[in-house]
Amino acid sequence: MVSSMASAEKVAWSGRVAAVQPRIRLTRSFDERSHSYLGYVLRIDGTCGGEAGEFLIAVGEAAHEKHRFQTGIELRGCSVPVEDQRKETAALYKTSGLKVVRNAAGETHAGPPFLGVPPNLEAYRSRGPRRLDARTYDTKCTTCIWGCRMPVEMIIDHEKLPLLPARARTESSGSKGHVLH
Repeated sequence: MVSSMASAEKVAWSGRVAAVQPRIRLTRSFDERSHSYLGYVLRIDGTCGGEAGEFLIAVGEAAHEKHRFQTGIELRGCSVPVEDQRKETAALYKTSGLKVVRNAAGETHAGPPFLGVPPNLEAYRSRGPRRLDARTYDTKCTTCIWGCRMPVEMIIDHEKLPLLPARARTESSGSKGHVLH
């Protein structure tokens, strides 16, 4: 849907939040790795650039603190198409003009998958990510606040520019005793 839009112009979108997950980037270099906690990814079921469907929007931590995103909330806003899809899991980022159209109704699911308001990024950082099988993520964890698909950037030679990510990785910050880990 959004991949056909090559310009950096903002795209208007609106819809219901189907999932909220952390936006984390993994950088690997030989035997070292580091995680960058960038904000949140919203899975929206709605309309983007005039087309109906499901799409991913990256938002910052400040936006989450202000709006307390959760499954079921209805939003609208404008975002820029991601320039390099290998560096992001979301199709759109640099989000602005966020408006809550309707708050989530009813009680949140007790989980798993856990669907309430996600914690702040420090909670994800302190729990640390754990590897999660991609099939398990795709079938059971795409809506869970503890699941995450992250781009992986590999640095092969420190004196040259980093190579672009070759793949995405799935992880969870949920309980170590969770049955899916």
